[in-house]
Amino acid sequence: MNAEAVNPASPGPVPPAATGAVTPAPRRKARPRIDLRRLGRAALLGSATRSRGLPDAIGHVVEAHRAHHPDADLDPLRRAYVLAESSHRGQMRKSGEPYITHPLAVTLILAELGAETTTLTASLLHDTVEDTEVTLDQVGEQFGAEVRYLVDGVTKLEKVDYGAAAEPETFRKMLLATGNDVRVMSIKLADRLHNMRTLGVMRREKQERIAKVTRDVLIPLAERLGVQALKSELEDLVFAVMHPEEYAHTRELVQENAARADDPLAAVADEVRGVLREADIQAEVLIRPRHFVSVHRVSRKRGTLRGADFGRLLVLVQEDADCYAVLGELHTCMTPVVSEFKDFIAVPKFNLYQSLHTAVARAEDGQVVEVLIRTHQMHKVAEAGVVALGNPYAPPAEEQSAGDGERADPTRPGWLSRLLDWQRGAPDPDTFWSTLREDLAQDREITVFRPDGGTLGLPDGATCVDAAYAQYGEDAHATIGARVNGRLAPMSTVLRDGDTVQLLMGQDPASEPSREWLEHAHTPAARIAIQRRLAAHPEAAPEAQEPPRGPAAPEPQAHPDAPRPAPDAAPARPAAAADVLVDPPGATVRLAGCCTPVPPDEITGFAVRGGVVTVHRVQCAVVARMKSTGRAEVGVRWGESTGCRVTLLAESFGRPHLLADLTEAMALEGAEIVSATVEPPDRQRVRHSYTVVLPDAARLPALMRAMRDVAGVYDVSRAQPQPAGA
Repeated sequence: MNAEAVNPASPGPVPPAATGAVTPAPRRKARPRIDLRRLGRAALLGSATRSRGLPDAIGHVVEAHRAHHPDADLDPLRRAYVLAESSHRGQMRKSGEPYITHPLAVTLILAELGAETTTLTASLLHDTVEDTEVTLDQVGEQFGAEVRYLVDGVTKLEKVDYGAAAEPETFRKMLLATGNDVRVMSIKLADRLHNMRTLGVMRREKQERIAKVTRDVLIPLAERLGVQALKSELEDLVFAVMHPEEYAHTRELVQENAARADDPLAAVADEVRGVLREADIQAEVLIRPRHFVSVHRVSRKRGTLRGADFGRLLVLVQEDADCYAVLGELHTCMTPVVSEFKDFIAVPKFNLYQSLHTAVARAEDGQVVEVLIRTHQMHKVAEAGVVALGNPYAPPAEEQSAGDGERADPTRPGWLSRLLDWQRGAPDPDTFWSTLREDLAQDREITVFRPDGGTLGLPDGATCVDAAYAQYGEDAHATIGARVNGRLAPMSTVLRDGDTVQLLMGQDPASEPSREWLEHAHTPAARIAIQRRLAAHPEAAPEAQEPPRGPAAPEPQAHPDAPRPAPDAAPARPAAAADVLVDPPGATVRLAGCCTPVPPDEITGFAVRGGVVTVHRVQCAVVARMKSTGRAEVGVRWGESTGCRVTLLAESFGRPHLLADLTEAMALEGAEIVSATVEPPDRQRVRHSYTVVLPDAARLPALMRAMRDVAGVYDVSRAQPQPAGA
């Protein structure tokens, strides 16, 4: 805002890509940068005193604005300029330029990106409340509530009031305002870009401090809002300040390549035009030079740079289908590098970006040329991001198509909602500031699915712990486990794009998170929530829900009142004649432990030694085996009594007192436990087997529900017949 000044010796010219310009082949003359000195003189000469018409000083802003919005009402711009010029009159930048040149330059940046009139009006006024006698109430009275909100959102908090916390608290305030209107951050980004362009008159220490904040906070925000034109130039300007020697070397490489007589990109561009012309596909093929940071990254990756490494081809078409038609022709008529293909049209990036990425190899020398394929609307959004969406609160035009690149809610992207959620829990400005930088450093997002069909947006590298807090907030403390793609998974499991995650919740609302979760919390929301809970309940912080780690885990253990483990095969237990009727009558009956039949299962029997008849479910693998050996079946059927004996399998997470709680729940349902087997823990999973007798088979569903309701138990099922040969 008011800290920087025009610097004639600022880092040299930036490649066209850094400012969002697209250079075709053959290259056309770039639009000259605005002469801020001339604009400053125009302001001082009083051209803004006209009662009607537009001041000369904002002619370039109007020209750029009209290019995107030919029918825009320019009166708010005229009035905003008059107020800004008169308010800032007499104020100078550190270079000696009239201060009005700064809001003019910021507004021009936004106008060239296609910002609508309200944004430009607020941009002209963005420093008036901070640096002049103009108040927010005056701005609201003259320009309305929206402009007032935008100006307030970018107004810095005073160091007099906040001291060292002024900068982080200013950003916190700005992000909160952005949560309601993304245009706040658009103005801030343009403001920082102009200040970075004019940073050279500052002391070296201040240049580096501003560049670091720009690198750590503003550039990631520009990336997330999809404003690539601003992001690219900001990256180059930070590069020049933070790494001047490498910047100078990269700039020299770019200049040397520009002086080459032959340009492989131009040759491939001509070839692509020919291929598309023969296929009767209307397309514009442009050469898009890489900005300095991009060239530097490619240089570090590939070593010696070749001509094709200094840029990419950009193919612009009208419709989505044309993008795929272009791709098909290029892959058919040229040599594609299949590993370089990415489809960001079918799966857009989280910052609105859509494009097809591919690469082709030159037949002459094998140089690889990267190609971007997108529609004109996609290109507009790729360059300007949320700025290209205009006023997010204006009712959509009837003729506006659903496929124009807009998201359902452009005012609240998923990453911004998550940021706003966790910032509320940041205990102090330092924690907020450091966590914000860390959060913004995560530059890729994944989408995971909930069992109900909903989705969760998470940063790349997020775990089940992060998913729990993203879905349930503070209630995630009661999470006892997770299934990923249907399989039980540790809470530390790193999720991948497209995974389905089911979070298993305990019943105790006072549950405490595991301290180990901090090691696996990738998102600030999860980390801050866990830290705050553990700090508030230090006496409960020991591993209340720590998952077991191998056989040495403290649970499961047999509680003194719980049944001791017993072998699977229970001793023969005569059943009452009323339970199972046998032909001939009078034989001793035993229900087979392999399949534990209960009414109304379809059953059959076989005579074994001692005159005992074993009763099996007809689907049991043992039945097929006995039949194959010629054993005769014995007729059996259920009697009038509804009592039953059944084996139930339970799967759970280990925790203290689990077995005591489980067996108590079973006893309350009237189940008599005949035998129990508990396997050693396998990672988080513990398997139990219980053979029980119920006085009434109708109670079995209620028994299984009661067992599932025990905290830590996530599945209960009947023992199933094993397939033949198992």
